[in-house]
Formats: sequence, structure tokens, C-alpha cells
Amino acid sequence: MRIALAGMFTLLFSATSVLASEAELILPDLRSVKFFGDRVDGWSLLVWGLVICAFGIVFGVVQYNRIKQMKVHKSMLEISELIYGTCKTYLLTQGKFIIILWILVGIIIAVYFNGLRKMDGSKVAIILACSLIGIMGSYTVAWFGMRINTFANSRSAFSSLQGKPFPVYEIPLKSGMSIGMLLVSIELFVMLCILLFIPKDYAGPCFIGFAIGESLGASVLRIAGGVFTKIADIGSDLMKIVFNIKEDDARNPGVIADCTGDNAGDSVGPTADGFETYGVTGVALITFILLAVKDPAVQVQLLVWIFVMRLIMIITSAVSYWLNAAVAKARFAGADKMNFETPLLSLVWLTSFISIGLTYLVSWLVIPTLGDGSMWWKFASIITCGTIAGALIPELVNMFTAVKSAYVQNIVNASRKGGAPLTILAGFCAGNFSAYWMGLTILGLMAIAYGVSTVGLDALMIAPSVFAFGLVAFGFLSMGPVTIAVDSFGPVADNAQSVYELSLIETIPNIKADIKKEFGFEPNFDKAKGYLEEADGAGNTFKATAKPVLIGTAVVGATTMIFSIIIILTQGLKPELLANLSILHPPFLLGLMAGGAIIYWFTAASTQAVSTGAYHAVKFIKDNIKLEGATKASSEDSNKVVEICTKFAQKGMINLFLVVFFSTLAFACLDPYFFIGYLISIALFGLYQAIFMANAGGAWDNAKKYVEVDLREKGTPLHAATVVGDTVGDPFKDTSSVSMNPIIKFSTLFGVLAIELALVLSRKVDIVLAVVFFVISAFFVARSFYGMRITEED
Repeated sequence: MRIALAGMFTLLFSATSVLASEAELILPDLRSVKFFGDRVDGWSLLVWGLVICAFGIVFGVVQYNRIKQMKVHKSMLEISELIYGTCKTYLLTQGKFIIILWILVGIIIAVYFNGLRKMDGSKVAIILACSLIGIMGSYTVAWFGMRINTFANSRSAFSSLQGKPFPVYEIPLKSGMSIGMLLVSIELFVMLCILLFIPKDYAGPCFIGFAIGESLGASVLRIAGGVFTKIADIGSDLMKIVFNIKEDDARNPGVIADCTGDNAGDSVGPTADGFETYGVTGVALITFILLAVKDPAVQVQLLVWIFVMRLIMIITSAVSYWLNAAVAKARFAGADKMNFETPLLSLVWLTSFISIGLTYLVSWLVIPTLGDGSMWWKFASIITCGTIAGALIPELVNMFTAVKSAYVQNIVNASRKGGAPLTILAGFCAGNFSAYWMGLTILGLMAIAYGVSTVGLDALMIAPSVFAFGLVAFGFLSMGPVTIAVDSFGPVADNAQSVYELSLIETIPNIKADIKKEFGFEPNFDKAKGYLEEADGAGNTFKATAKPVLIGTAVVGATTMIFSIIIILTQGLKPELLANLSILHPPFLLGLMAGGAIIYWFTAASTQAVSTGAYHAVKFIKDNIKLEGATKASSEDSNKVVEICTKFAQKGMINLFLVVFFSTLAFACLDPYFFIGYLISIALFGLYQAIFMANAGGAWDNAKKYVEVDLREKGTPLHAATVVGDTVGDPFKDTSSVSMNPIIKFSTLFGVLAIELALVLSRKVDIVLAVVFFVISAFFVARSFYGMRITEED
């Protein structure tokens, strides 16, 4: 491998010419255009955006401190701090691995910009620094999300003892909003700083570097977290069948690892993924504007408008959250019973309505004279298509995964007489039906956006339909903080239930009197357990809502980024070269086939990592669990399970990432049009595979929850069948499906550099490198099974 890389770098340094590309993107002068009746120029307007970003960051920090200061019993606090300790160890381990991978990617970036583009070393250093900032951004918000969620889990568990459901809803959502606001605000702050303060002649490459960095960080944290959490979850869940014990039995040494996994997979992963998604989508739109729009004045107007719209989402989400919180408190604060999904859905719809209204209003204020004077409402209408998708998707997810939905009830009914086989088949049906309906929904909204793009947008830019698709992805994210918030509700609610059980609070002598004396209320244990289980069911549903949103933006946003590669290949969309982007051109068709192969390999390899790790975790737990004469598992046994999960998450991540890395290089060198087909294919195959797997897994999970909570049939054959279904669904919904989003975006972003590196080399050299890189990737493909399989010796 080292010889191959060294050979490649030598060839790159000797190259003398290259086509125009992202390296030559030059930002227009933002001060050259004024807004709001010539009262403020674009640069000054966006500087005020930094204040809004600061507001979002302060909002997140204030909520963090409020949750930290909430009262909690020491028995629950000890458990949440133990979970945090194991999460911290895990995250530090992943941080070291990310740096190693960054060195590999950083070498490619440095060789490209310094060796090929002859860019000054100081400028290259800034680009590399931006890529590090991207990694640090993903990593920092992931750490913040993990820390606040481990505060919120014990506070939510303790609040349930008051005998009212409202605090069990309020605390996880407050934690989620803190993460969402901070995440979007930090990401936007960094992008504004690049736009405003880095010289315009290399701000474009800095955006690319930043996006690659955050995509790299998100890929590692999302994939490794997904593998870790499902190893732990399966290892813990299967003990319910083997030993007929309760879900979070403190004697089970796998439960702490499961709680750690809830944060590694459902908090750290999605938070880093969300940070990357907002950044990459923004970079894709910026790149398109600079490549497809020729008039600098129009470029400025569109860039300022894009960023103003992104700033509005922070305000919209905060206002919607406050309004919804007031209504929810008035309705449910004193109630003894509540549907936890009701206020979460109302928050999503309220935010979408306010977002749509402000999208039209602010567009009219910022770009009223753009083009022929009608562009403001056309662009607003296109974004609205994405905003509607962001609101409809949770409803559709609810249809297929909610505890009492017809699809989940179908799984339960099939399981009652058919056992685990029919449980699995019914879940497959739910996932496939969901892919059909969600696919048509996204298709329909993109078709509307395309229709609007045909009415005059071609006067401003080339390929307006591509810009329209990018704006749809942008609209998906217009409720950003709220989307992250309802997703983060899930891991807190899940952990809260575990913290309650692991604390053994009911068995503490004189606990009722102590709580009455110290906290001023008498605990109601029976109601508390019921509320926590119901909140967990709602969390399962809303954890599933963000997944199609994020994968949808990956696919639609990738379309915009792929366009920049097409511009390079076709030398500005020359018709004779565009003909190569057709199934009549064999390399393009073969590329489409290659992308599908990679998606199915990725599904298999990520699931194999979970299966093998879970096997070793289960084996250890079965050999070491002590049910007689013990109240809880030893810390040594719990730490050993965490160690097993970390080990196999790391091994799986190495294989998965390096195959994607070297496949991208191999296919870019093989043929540029093959590579375009490949990128399009992984986006489309990935979309449907991810939706199917995410919703099938969510349906299996809530079928089990319905049997446990509503039917109260734990320990029955019906329960055992749904536990098997949930076990199958675990890597579906929380490993393979969710990891496709960062993989699609990383392949596309890194592909921008890879294709340009390939274009400067001779055809003969390209073929040699393609073979070398493919052999390396094939080695790790084989290793992802043969190096991870379960053998007789195990």
C-alpha cells in the first residue's frame, strides 16, 4: 500500500496541467451588492448573522446548565455518571482513530493543492486547518450531545417519580433542543467566518476542506457508534430470552454497555452526522452558485440569501420551541396521562408552518429584484418543497413505526401465532412499503421543485433544476434544530428507563421517606415505570424520523455536488461530452452497477461487524452473569463488555472506511464517467436501502415495546418472538441505514478531489492506479467478512 501511495504522489507532483475546478473557485465581493433598499451591503448583513449564531450557542449552553442543575437522587446520578465515563473513554478512542484517517486524507489534500495547483504553503495550511476545524466541529458537538444526554437521562428518570408524565417529556426534548441549536449555530458560525474573513481567492477550497473534515469525522462516529450500540443492545436483549430476566436487569453486565451504546449510536453518531449534513449541503450550494452563475452580482445575491435563510432557521426553531412548550405545558403539566408523541408532532408541524411563512417573507425582503422580480417567490417555493418533506417524513415514519400503527400491529399479530419467522417477514413488509411511500413523496416534491425551476431560472444560471434539487435538500434542513431535538429525545428516554432500573432505587431502605424529606414529594414507583416505558416507545418512533431526513439530504445534496464534477468533465456542459452521461455510454452504465454493489457490500459488512461483536458479547455475558446472590453486575464484567463492543466497532470501522476510501480512488482513476455513474448509484441505492432498513427496524422495535408496555406480556412466547425481530432490526435501523448518509457525502466530497487527481495523469497510469487501489479495497472487502466471521474456535 505504501509503495502504491508513494508512486501516486510522485506522479502527481510531476503533473503540469489541470482543468478548472473547485481549487479555482473565487468568491465574489460581498460588499458589491446592497440589500434592503441599498441600506446595507452583503458583507455587513452577514456579519450580523454571527450575532444570531452566538444566540443559538448561548441558547444551547443555557439549556445545558439548566438540565445539569436539576435535582436528582444520588443512586440515579451515579449510574448516569458511570455511563458518561464509559462514553468518554469510547469517544476518546474514536478521536485518535479519526486523526489517523485525517492524516491519510490530509496528504491527498496537500498534494493536490500544493503539488498540482502550486498553491502557497500558507494557503494549503489554512485549507488543512479548515478540514481539522470540520473534524473538531463534528467531534465537539458529538461530545456535547453525549454529555448533556447523560445529564438528562438521570434527571428524566428521577422526574418520573413525581407521578406526572410531563417532566418525562419535557427534559429529553429540552436536551435535544440544546443540542440542535448549538449544532446548527456552530456549523453556521464557522461557514460564515470562512465566507467573511478568508480571502476570496481560496475561500472556495477552504469550504471544500471544511466539508471533507466534518464528513470524515461524522463517518467514523456514525459508523463506529452504530456498530458499538447494536453489539451492546443485542448482547443485552438476548439475555431476556436466555434467562427470562427484565430488560435492564442490573445483574446483566451488558446493560451498562447498552446504555453507553445508546449514546454512542443514538446521540454521538446522529449529532456528528447532523453537523456534517448542514455543512455539506451548504458547501454544495455554494459550489453550484460559483460554478453555474456567471454574473457576480447574482452570485452575491444568492449567497447572501442562502445564508440569511440558514440564519432564519435558528430563530424559527427557537420561537417554535417556546410556543409549543407553552401549549404543551398548559395541556399536560397537570395530566396523569399523555401521549408523548402528540407534542412532538405538533412541534414539527408548528416549526414547518412558521418556516414556510418566514421563507417567503424573508426572500421577498432580501432578493425582491433578483432576475425579473419573481425569483424570490420561486426560490421560496422550491425551499418549501423541502420544508414540507421535513414535516411529512415524521408523519410517514409514524405511520410505519409508531407503537399502535397498522404496520406495527401487523407484526404483533403475525408474531402471536407465527412466532419469530412471521415477525421478521412482517417487518420486512413494513420497511419495503415505507420505502415505496417515502420514495414517492420525495419524488413528488422534487418534481414540483423541478417544475418551478423551468419557469425563468435559466436566465440566471445553467442547469437550474440541479440548483432546485439542492434547495429541496436545503428545505429538508429548514427545521434543523427541531429535527435534531426530536431525534435526540429517543436516546434520553431510552437511557432514562435504564437508569431507573440500574439504580435499584425501589430497593433502597427508607427510600420513600428519604425522597420526601430531601426533595419534597412522595415517589410513585408504579406510575414512574409506566411513563418511562411510554416515553421510550415515543422515542423509538422519533429516533426514526431524522434518519430519512438526513439520508434524503445526502441524496439530493449529492446531486448538487456531483454537478460540479460534471462541469469539469464536460468542460462547461458541452453537448458532445454530455452524451457520455447516458446508459448508451457503457462506462456510465457500469458505474451505476458498481454503486449498487458497494451499497450491498456496506450493508453486509456493517451487519457482520455487529453480528460477530454481539456473538462475543453474548458469549461473555452468558459465561459470567450471576443471577443468584447478586443485585448487580460487577464493574469489571461491565467494563469487559464495553471493551468487546469497542474492539469490534473499531475493527469494523477500519474495514468499512478503507474500502470506501480506496474504492473512491480506484473508480475515479478507472474512468471519469464510470465514476459519475458510481456516485449517482450509491446515492439512489443508498436512499431506498436506508429507508427500508431504518423503518423495518423501527417497526420491529416498537412491536416489542407494544408487547411489553401495552399488552404487558413480558416473558411470553409472543415477547420472545418480538425480541428476535427487534434483534434483527437493531443493525438495520441503527448501523447500516444511518451510516449510508455520511458515506454518500464523503464519497462525493472526496470524489471531487479524486477525479481531478485522476484527470491530470495519463490513461496508462490511471489504469495502473485503478487496479492497485481496487486490489487494496478488495482486500478490505474480504477482510470485512473473513477477518470478522464467527468460527468454530470462537
